[in-house]
Amino acid sequence: MAYPTINGPYGLRPINLIGGQVFAGSTRNMEIASGYATNIFFGDFVKRIVGGTIEKDTGTTANTPVGVFLGCFYTAANGTPTRSQYYPASISIAAGTEIYAIVADDPDTLYQVAVCSSGVVMATVTQNAIGTNMSILATAGSTLNGNSSYSVLSTSPAVTSTFPVRVIDVVPATSPTPTTYSEVIVKINFGIHQYNNATGLAYV
Repeated sequence: MAYPTINGPYGLRPINLIGGQVFAGSTRNMEIASGYATNIFFGDFVKRIVGGTIEKDTGTTANTPVGVFLGCFYTAANGTPTRSQYYPASISIAAGTEIYAIVADDPDTLYQVAVCSSGVVMATVTQNAIGTNMSILATAGSTLNGNSSYSVLSTSPAVTSTFPVRVIDVVPATSPTPTTYSEVIVKINFGIHQYNNATGLAYV
């Protein structure tokens, strides 16, 4: 039987919650500061910053994410209400309006993610990755389809407590061989997710 092939990374995709609970699509709207000058793609990690807005979390081995970006909405400078798969850097918006990201922020969310060796080069791990922590490859996404290129680094499975995600399972459906896996299921580590991190943001 031929298995489907994963051609490249696609970011982090929420699939369900820990313990088999259903992910019902619950999200939180979070403001992006007007003029923020970095693209954020569907499936990228994002984090809260001082002042209450969010930005892309570009960390790889010591992230502090609040969740995963799932699109945004805003009123364009010409007055057109706009929904977008990704946040275009430095987008011009109508005066007196805000930009809101849609964020999967439940700390119990499980995400499916591709395994890469570098950039968008697909790789694999074995079942031994289950239970380890892994680091992130924060590769830039696509402005054509708006999707993230975030993945987990194939050589990173370890006990390292600062790594942002814990591997919960492997994905047999896209396994290129009976013993290797090109996708894994992960959860943001307790203490790494901003809701579980004891250190708060400065109040200004």
